[in-house]
Amino acid sequence: MANIRCTKKLLNELKIKPTDELGQPDGIGNWHANLLWIDRRKCVLFTNDKTLFSFLVTGMKKPQFVNFYEVFRLNLFKNLMNEDLPQRQIEHVFNEHREIRIAKTNNRSVLGSMNDLAYQLECRIYDRGGLVTVDMAETNRELNRIPMGALGYKFSIAKLHEALNQAI
Repeated sequence: MANIRCTKKLLNELKIKPTDELGQPDGIGNWHANLLWIDRRKCVLFTNDKTLFSFLVTGMKKPQFVNFYEVFRLNLFKNLMNEDLPQRQIEHVFNEHREIRIAKTNNRSVLGSMNDLAYQLECRIYDRGGLVTVDMAETNRELNRIPMGALGYKFSIAKLHEALNQAI
């Protein structure tokens, strides 16, 4: 089971009432999600609480918000595949995310890191000509190779590797 803790802006867009009863998350734990506007398009930034592993989903429209859980799982899978993780680790993460619950944000440190990542994303996207021309797979890879102060200036991809090696 995994929990996605959404900002108030995103909860309003999802039209989902967050749950108060959250079980203990498995493995890599909770995620935070925030609604961003980039190039006048709705985007959602997902960030893992433990590792700060992040990815941006761009061009979200009503059908994607209705199928939010599947959009999250699909993009998580794509980004894990793009990171060349071993198949057993990807399967492990997928098993953890069979059941997902939505809740309110509760970690200001993660939200602060997400604000830094959102700024980095916007700069990279605008520098490369906007969402129409940017390679999001490459941009998401670069995003996880930014030294993060909350991780002792380590990369989030390295923390994800550590967490998955400990879990399996």
